[in-house]
Amino acid sequence: MQIVIGGAAGFDDVPELAGMAGRHDIAFAPDDAALARHLPTAEVFVSWTFRGSGLARHWPLAHRLRWVHWCGAGVRPALFPELVASDVVLTNARGVFDRAMAEYVLGTVLAFVLRLPEALEEQRAGRWTYRHSERLDGTTAVVFGVGGIGRRVGELLAAAGVTVHGVGRTARDTDTVFGRVHGRDDRFALVGQADWVVAVLPDTPDTEGYFGAAEFAAMRSTARFVNVGRGSTVVEPELVEALRTGRIAGAALDVFAEEPLPRDSALWTLPGVIVTPHVSGDYRGFEDDLCRQFLDLLARYEAGAPLENVVDKQAGYVATS
Repeated sequence: MQIVIGGAAGFDDVPELAGMAGRHDIAFAPDDAALARHLPTAEVFVSWTFRGSGLARHWPLAHRLRWVHWCGAGVRPALFPELVASDVVLTNARGVFDRAMAEYVLGTVLAFVLRLPEALEEQRAGRWTYRHSERLDGTTAVVFGVGGIGRRVGELLAAAGVTVHGVGRTARDTDTVFGRVHGRDDRFALVGQADWVVAVLPDTPDTEGYFGAAEFAAMRSTARFVNVGRGSTVVEPELVEALRTGRIAGAALDVFAEEPLPRDSALWTLPGVIVTPHVSGDYRGFEDDLCRQFLDLLARYEAGAPLENVVDKQAGYVATS
């Protein structure tokens, strides 16, 4: 079986996969030329770079391809029409980043509660300024996106004393984390009572521009917005306006409509805003965990067992019950 690893130059980039070398024909495709050379004989393609692998450009060469594994949770760059229409199975890295991203959300929420951004500004200015913090216990959060990451977020916030509500694609009356999952139609009523609005939505046509002026207008003036999902889910100029006018109190943003965030974006300097460069899931050692996950999937593939993390290519995410 030939396995092509796109976006990696050799086993130095993916040392945890070196054990495959004796059992399979492993080829690396760090650039378009290498991809074009190796793709015609590939049965399995691993996209090590999840922001775009060149697979769409060279799809006519994928004569023998049966399985694509995407080393990221979001798979929109992989959902080009030819792959979607094909019988090729697409899997993703669902589960690897859940805990880290939930810790990021809890960390930024605590930063707001403890007023750490203000404390750092005072420290830089050499000012000893007494201030009260807020309390996290007893506040309310609404988590948009109730997959693996959203559920982890809900669990950690609930453990810190936060009342958590979840919003999913479809409503259901019982849920082990949120008690009840609400549908999209409930969003305005829910954000109107929330201290924390947390977006963990995937990048799909249905979620594009999900958060805009109407949603921000429905929030409390004391609410903070946290986005670890995708920048495409937010109408960014309308978020900027909500922050600039004090319609909402702040935001912690790890994802943006354009990345890197342009240097002239108002989000860099607006008060009450925490900006991080799409790193909420990137912890030390996550690359090794990605490799181990693929090896587990490969063992199932070789055994003829059903693969886990299979993406519904029409919907754009891993469907869960």
